[in-house]
Amino acid sequence: MAILSLAGLAVGGIAAAGFLGGYRINTTPSFPLGLWRIEELSREVRVGDTLFICPPANSPAIELARERLYLPAGLCNGGMAPLIKTVVALPGQLVTIEGDQVAVDGELLAHSAIQAKDGQGRPLAAYAGGIVPAGALFVHSDYVASYDSRYFGPIPASGVLGVARPVLILDVR
Repeated sequence: MAILSLAGLAVGGIAAAGFLGGYRINTTPSFPLGLWRIEELSREVRVGDTLFICPPANSPAIELARERLYLPAGLCNGGMAPLIKTVVALPGQLVTIEGDQVAVDGELLAHSAIQAKDGQGRPLAAYAGGIVPAGALFVHSDYVASYDSRYFGPIPASGVLGVARPVLILDVR
């Protein structure tokens, strides 16, 4: 019993140290599976930055994602894990939906096909488009089934935890 207790304490200690050190395990297909680290962002967010960001808990689209279990549990407001997403539009940029693709300032965004239904055949509503408001970011993942701003729209930049850096990943996509 003592050995099991010590092993449990050791595993718990390693997990706590990893969490406090900014390490997270990504198990979603939006980005490669594996160990990632949240690094402090000491400058303004730029297009192309891959970030850990907490989604807004009070958004209807995020609430739907929680109900449908698109988002794992975690320590962000609303009990969700932070998302790993790439910034594709900043405040003042125009996001439009052209057919089933997203365009930013008139340029089609690669890998941005909007899905009408999720993997279980339930309908998905796409973001209608518009100017990214001040204090918000439009985020995206190249993974076709990613739940990102294509569906929930721009999200508050105040949710940025930091830059997402891969530490040890297994890219099986």
